Amino acid sequence: MNYTEAVDYILNVPKFTTKNKPEHTRELLKRLGHPDRGMKVIHVAGTNGKGSVCAFLSEMLVLAGKRTALFTSPHLVRINERFQIDQVPISDELFLESYLEVQAKIDEMVEEGLPHATYFELLYATAMVAFQKERAEYVVLETGLGGRLDATNTIEHPLATVITSISLDHTEILGDTIEEIAVEKAGIIKAGVPVIYDGRNKEAEKVILERAEQMHAPAFGLREEMYEILGNTDKSIDFSLNCGYYEHTKVTAPYLAPYQVRNSALALLAMDVIDTDREIPIDLRVEAIGKTRWQGRMETILPGVVVDGAHNSDGIAEFVRTVQNVQDRYRIVLLFSAVVEKDYEKMIETICTQTNPAAVVVTEIKGDRIVPAEELSLVFQAHTKACVVTQPDIRAAFEQALALKEDGLLFCAGSLYLVGEIKTILEEKKDALS
Repeated sequence: MNYTEAVDYILNVPKFTTKNKPEHTRELLKRLGHPDRGMKVIHVAGTNGKGSVCAFLSEMLVLAGKRTALFTSPHLVRINERFQIDQVPISDELFLESYLEVQAKIDEMVEEGLPHATYFELLYATAMVAFQKERAEYVVLETGLGGRLDATNTIEHPLATVITSISLDHTEILGDTIEEIAVEKAGIIKAGVPVIYDGRNKEAEKVILERAEQMHAPAFGLREEMYEILGNTDKSIDFSLNCGYYEHTKVTAPYLAPYQVRNSALALLAMDVIDTDREIPIDLRVEAIGKTRWQGRMETILPGVVVDGAHNSDGIAEFVRTVQNVQDRYRIVLLFSAVVEKDYEKMIETICTQTNPAAVVVTEIKGDRIVPAEELSLVFQAHTKACVVTQPDIRAAFEQALALKEDGLLFCAGSLYLVGEIKTILEEKKDALS
């Protein structure tokens, strides 16, 4: 089996199916010789901001000279993006070698009558094998879905757990209230292990603190009074952080989205809790924040072109805040698509009632989770007087949106899958030119 065949096999394992119990993941890791042990793990859960917080933490550790692995999801273009060593995706060769070891144990378990590993379970096990081979000292580990029953929650003794903002998403799986979802996220808290969390939502905080008390886990909440925005440009935001080791420390978050202030502040607070000996000094931590680049989250991919994977109510609310900050100075064009299980009608209504795009281009994502572009267009037309262009083909839609942008800003939003498609288009153009 070669790399391409391995990736094709993995992509054909159902992504959204019934999870195996954690005991199944533990058995798989046991048969692999427990590659998850022997590394210092920072385990991150939450509804929004998980990937960004992981990226900020990883950058701090890498800049400090620590051999650091990063496991995140989803990937946008190539599956290797999910597995990084010192901020670089692992090689195709390492991926294939690690995957084949995992698949051999999965086949062995299936022959004994045990269930096949799920898509995410397979990727997680592959990550742990690859990271062990690369002799990673630290692993920054993002949960897949939820936390309590997530495959990553088989980590036995993490260095710390981090819980980002909690809001309603995947309600059909995690519950339809903040408290129910918070219970799932707080399930990653381990006995005696510090938890650092976003303390803005009091309903979520109550659940997190109750779980922390049960597990005798020290809890550290990030509160809004701990940071203050000082100013912003169209590429970055300056803020002051005042908590723990940080006394009115000036930080630059290299994004135009205000939510990245909160994510970077949470990562800085987490590092303060983790690095109790202050081995990584303030100036290096701050420098790392300024250097962090995270794909698909208010990412500028071309001059005046920003992609954002906002795909739930909280994410769209943050997306709206960002657009509001710039729409008085720029012509705004929106390229939008969504997947069927998301509340896209509410997402569209929020965007249309709280921002003023000059034009909207609506397209559709490939696959069985498609929402037809025509259907999305009808929802936009019910809520905005802006020009709405319907173009099912993503390539053609992107070109039309670029033309409509003129000298303004183009925002591409609604789904990480849309972001991935656009980045693939740009990669192919780059390859063709070279």
